[in-house]
Amino acid sequence: MSLTDLIYAGSNAVAGLTEGAVNDAIEKYGESHAVGYPDTAYFLPIIYAATGVKIKTLGDLPAAVGILKSLITNKDDLGEALNAGLATAVGAEIIEAIRYLDGDPYAEDAGIGFVSDPIIRSLGVPLVTGDIPGIAVLLGESADPKTLAAIVKDYQEKGLLTFMVGNIIEQASEAGVKMGLDYRVIPLGHEVTSVIHVVSVAIRTALIFGAVEPGKLADFLAYTKERVPAFVNTFGPIDEVVVSVGAGAIALGFPVIADVEVPEVPGALMTQADHSKTVETSLESRDIKIKVTKIDVPVSVAAAFEGERVRKDTMFAEFGGNKTPAWELVTTGDLAELEDHKITVIGPDIDDAMFEDGKTVRLPLGILVEVAGKEMQKDFETVLERRIHYFMNYIDGAMHVGQRNTVWIRLTKEAYEKGFRLKHIGEVLYAKMRADFDNVVDKCQVTIYTKKEDVEEIYEERVKPIYVQRDDRMSALTDESVEEFYTCLLCQSFAPSHVCIITPERLGLCGAVSWLDAKATKQLDPTGPNQPVVKGQAIDERLGIWASVNEAVATNSQGAVEKVTLYSILEDPMTSCGCFECICGIMPEANGVVIVNREFSDVSPVGMTFGELASMTGGGVQTPGFMGHGRQLIGSKKFMSAEGGLERIVWMPKELKDDVAERLNKAVKEMTGIENFADMVCDETIAIESEAVLEFLESKGHPALAMDPIM
Repeated sequence: MSLTDLIYAGSNAVAGLTEGAVNDAIEKYGESHAVGYPDTAYFLPIIYAATGVKIKTLGDLPAAVGILKSLITNKDDLGEALNAGLATAVGAEIIEAIRYLDGDPYAEDAGIGFVSDPIIRSLGVPLVTGDIPGIAVLLGESADPKTLAAIVKDYQEKGLLTFMVGNIIEQASEAGVKMGLDYRVIPLGHEVTSVIHVVSVAIRTALIFGAVEPGKLADFLAYTKERVPAFVNTFGPIDEVVVSVGAGAIALGFPVIADVEVPEVPGALMTQADHSKTVETSLESRDIKIKVTKIDVPVSVAAAFEGERVRKDTMFAEFGGNKTPAWELVTTGDLAELEDHKITVIGPDIDDAMFEDGKTVRLPLGILVEVAGKEMQKDFETVLERRIHYFMNYIDGAMHVGQRNTVWIRLTKEAYEKGFRLKHIGEVLYAKMRADFDNVVDKCQVTIYTKKEDVEEIYEERVKPIYVQRDDRMSALTDESVEEFYTCLLCQSFAPSHVCIITPERLGLCGAVSWLDAKATKQLDPTGPNQPVVKGQAIDERLGIWASVNEAVATNSQGAVEKVTLYSILEDPMTSCGCFECICGIMPEANGVVIVNREFSDVSPVGMTFGELASMTGGGVQTPGFMGHGRQLIGSKKFMSAEGGLERIVWMPKELKDDVAERLNKAVKEMTGIENFADMVCDETIAIESEAVLEFLESKGHPALAMDPIM
């Protein structure tokens, strides 16, 4: 059979299965029965993207099946056949949605099935920063499980996001591959239709970040091809359905690399039977460049391990976390005096320490990283210091939480058994500081202290005074005290019309880029995503309007956005890409705003979930009354100050409220004298329904109720 014949055979088979599944479901549940995927604001995303039609009930599906069948022309033309591959994708989406009618069909499966909107949003930052340089989709069953596992581990160590479908899931697991969202190796499921969940990720990336208009299929295909760096690896024999699935992937712009003979299509479908070359061939197919820093430690070090959590049953050693004193500091030393790559451990190592209860090593810990360079500045110290959190979490077998003197670090038994010791923390920090900050760091040395008296004495005499000095410096940094703001264009790889404006009192909406970060990034990468915007005279200080800011936004959004206000959510609010940590939206009846964080999945008092709010806020569009932002902004005196500021906050999820309470209370007290303002803010444990929320606010005498109307 020719390639087109194979594709059509698979597409027609899936079309028949889909039509049968829809008819059976309607007969069993009725046309009015709801159908959809959990925790998404995009209905059946692929159908919605392709047609603009929102599938809500089983009665909506027969028309979608009709569209599916119309894409299968059976003409001997590769372009037409690729459309049939898209029909297979639509069929798989419908079949999988029907599987969800009886609850989670993956509850007993090794895979996770549908990938929710919040997970996609959480991946936005590492995708745009390059921490996730590409997406690998692996499908089938390998004749050589050992080499399959080596391929998966190679992708993992290179930082790729890897999805797996089929029996390769067990093959990789049995070979010791660590899997799950925490490790960026995600098993989707065993049925071939499970692959649709990664297609859905690609399509929703365009919806979430790119603001591509539903119904414009050609725009979606262009977006996935140009902006989603994905490819497919198939293992083992390929049947007609797999070929048809592959055709759908090719239509999206994702090359398919098979380990068996296939009819090759240059740049789109190819054979690579030599598994030792699979990774190289796949990366080249999407021109994915990998920056690898070889670090002399006995475990893997990669961004893919960043989400790892070390539980008590797997833990060997623990530091800080209110159990022992612990701190970390990056400080600038004298270039002539520092010894580059000097790693020193002063005190017992984890294999020298006494075990508590014969189980866990607990030690005090002080990590002192001294850097020097001709271009190094004191303001950069905090930027480098915050990177310790990421660098430590890149270690396979390490967990790092917190910063400064509130750090909490755990190491696993597995890492210890592989030979990981405290000096290796120094090796990782040295290598990453030198590699990632090579423009300003010419020398780096690391000293690790584990004697309680050393940790406490050095903290009081050297570390704490530096923290205090920095805090004083940061508190003096206001929007009024600086001469320039910065643009951040990192997210434009996914959201072309979005431009962040970073100020001292308004960090990036992703929560990852502060004004000092932007300033340092400009120094490190002069032509990079952070460029200065000289303020000049404000047009409107209350709203936060500057001619220079408007010019920068208009230029960098290619005219899509012409003006923004920095302190208002009602008049030309700043755009959002989609990877924001929180969304605030007006609750008119409470004369204030609710704030919903990405992790909260229930309905908010404004009648929408985070995903539904985000679907109308992201993608580089301006939505008056709604705004994406970072957690840290909750506590900034510039937070929607044009509308009355922090006092307008009437509701937040409890987890978010608890997280921001300290800085929120401090800021509100300084501005208004109100004590413990967070206690006046409602949360889901108190009320969600509008009337009940209002009753709570009235009982607390919430200031928003007495303010001028917000609208």
